[in-house]
Amino acid sequence: MTAYAELAARTNFSFLEGASHGEDMAEAASLLKLTALGIADRNTLAGVVRAHSAAKDRGLRFHPGVRLVTRCGLTQIAYPSDRAAYGRLCRLLTLGNRRAPKGQCDLGLEDICAAAEGQYFILIPPPEIANLDAHGSWARSIAPLIAAAPRRIYLGAAHLYAGADQRRLEALAHLGRAQRLPLIAIQDALYHSPARRPLQDIMTCTRLHTTLAKAGLALQANAERHLKSTLEMARLFRHYPHALAHTQDLSQALTFSLDELRYEYPDEIQGASATPFEELVRLTWQGAQWRYPDGIPDKVQDLVDKELHLIGQLNYAPYFLTVEDIVRFAHGRGILAQGRGSAANSAVCFCLGITEVDPARIDVLFERFISAERNEPPDIDVDFEHERREEVIQYIYARYGRARAGIAATVITYRWRSAVREVSKALGLSADIGAALSGAVWGWDEAVDSERLAEIGLDPADPLLRQTIALARELIGFPRHLSQHVGGFVITRGPLEELIPIGNAAMPERTFVEWDKDDLDALGILKIDVLALGMLTCIAKALRLLDGHYGRALTMATIPAEDPTVYAMLQRADTIGVFQVESRAQMSMLPRLKPACFYDLVIEVAIVRPGPIQGDMVHPYLRRREGLEPVTFPSEELRAVLGKTMGVPLFQEQAMKLAIVAAGFTPGEADALRRAMAAWKR
Repeated sequence: MTAYAELAARTNFSFLEGASHGEDMAEAASLLKLTALGIADRNTLAGVVRAHSAAKDRGLRFHPGVRLVTRCGLTQIAYPSDRAAYGRLCRLLTLGNRRAPKGQCDLGLEDICAAAEGQYFILIPPPEIANLDAHGSWARSIAPLIAAAPRRIYLGAAHLYAGADQRRLEALAHLGRAQRLPLIAIQDALYHSPARRPLQDIMTCTRLHTTLAKAGLALQANAERHLKSTLEMARLFRHYPHALAHTQDLSQALTFSLDELRYEYPDEIQGASATPFEELVRLTWQGAQWRYPDGIPDKVQDLVDKELHLIGQLNYAPYFLTVEDIVRFAHGRGILAQGRGSAANSAVCFCLGITEVDPARIDVLFERFISAERNEPPDIDVDFEHERREEVIQYIYARYGRARAGIAATVITYRWRSAVREVSKALGLSADIGAALSGAVWGWDEAVDSERLAEIGLDPADPLLRQTIALARELIGFPRHLSQHVGGFVITRGPLEELIPIGNAAMPERTFVEWDKDDLDALGILKIDVLALGMLTCIAKALRLLDGHYGRALTMATIPAEDPTVYAMLQRADTIGVFQVESRAQMSMLPRLKPACFYDLVIEVAIVRPGPIQGDMVHPYLRRREGLEPVTFPSEELRAVLGKTMGVPLFQEQAMKLAIVAAGFTPGEADALRRAMAAWKR
């Protein structure tokens, strides 16, 4: 039975070339019953994790590769056969990226030959290969690579639908025999469905800085650059059945999977202890004694024991030690640091000095932070004074070296305004019309209706206008380029460039890896967020002023709690310049909620958010707080969960506890439910 694997597909991470998400390509390949899918974007691995995850969900064999385009225009697709070859491929891309300005990659064929060990290659011949002169010239140019990777090179053959496909395939077959290169069938797919061809035309015009009317032969001649079924490929290559068989041979030879990328935590931070876990236990109890000089409360002891057991079980001790080391450096330099987010649910983080949320004063739910059921590393976000964060960043580079530490990527995507701007330019609309249309919508998902178009002076019946809107909607969410994350660091035990390709950032002497936080999470790779917060700088300066003028040496932990004058100020909404409660929405809520204690302030901050507002939780809570509505609970068990918020669930931790108490979920299952609710979209 005929089988086929597509091993030359691109995604929209081949910026302004591919016109489909990797997830769409994987879904289409699965529906078409292809035996495998290989994604090879232009000089980058930025899109492979998304495609890998989507293919894995569908039970589709997936191969991560790269379309290597040299500075002289030679194109070859490289697939690593094993983990070592993958490391060499990452180093090769890092080499090309570091040589070039941000967003570019400067590679020569000699660089590819030097990294050829363990790689399989598909050579992509130029369209004019049927010409005898081009035939000989191209064969001479790729001779060094053929010598560097014997018996691991295939000659890619695709139908171009340009009227001379049979002649071109005959020329390729002749060239393959002459060079002893097996012919392999490829689709060279740019998108998953023919319906994406108009969008691909727009992207071509954007890349070439031209319009659709002027692009001419630069555009694809048809909509055939989509994924095709095995039957269709068998029909197209009926005279070359061995070209289809070679797709199976190559797929079977490619045993490497991204699942093999086992992250190795930095291991030098274990002090005099025998293991990182023993060092974490020592530091935690030492910190607990510092936090509670009058004796560690039983509640905290139980929480720490429980957390340390799970941390040891999941082998996360090196992660906690790494974060503790960074925070300890900051504290040693007098830099204020504050962990936030789900880490505030950890008693261990409190004892280590990473967070300032006392588990003896509030209820914490550790599974919100880490659970055995969730197969991903913990995520600790730490804020530092914004004027001194660079000191912390330079410490990380000095501690681990640039070969082992790098900033994660952020994928900058098209939003409504940028999408409309590019599409309107490509379709030849005037700048005035493009500006009016881009300003017609605020946000991401709002529709542009006929009434709104008429309001801004545009004709809703204009077909070109409707096409602009439709194509812009398709383009929304596509990656535009990679940028550096605001502070997410990836730190590894071995060379980082053998795990993820590294590229230059726009800032001088700054580099970042090609994967964003979602990619890193998907593969279980450690990321530490080293963030900047202006309010911490203000607090640091205020503490120094208090000490200098009044002789009061306070820290964030020793600032007097529950000061009535502070809450009186908050109840008057006198909060201009006060972090978290200075927005107009917060200032309008403060006089209504009238916070009188710290937990009231926690509710105040949480309640002015889309979740409670859209879930119709704000008004019931306010009515119950004002005594206008009775506070009732279905059971005493739920009173323990919802008592502090008067029977109205406001926090994700409460949703988890409800699942545990009311539905019998384990803490890990409850966390999975919380994550599913948080990821749900209309």
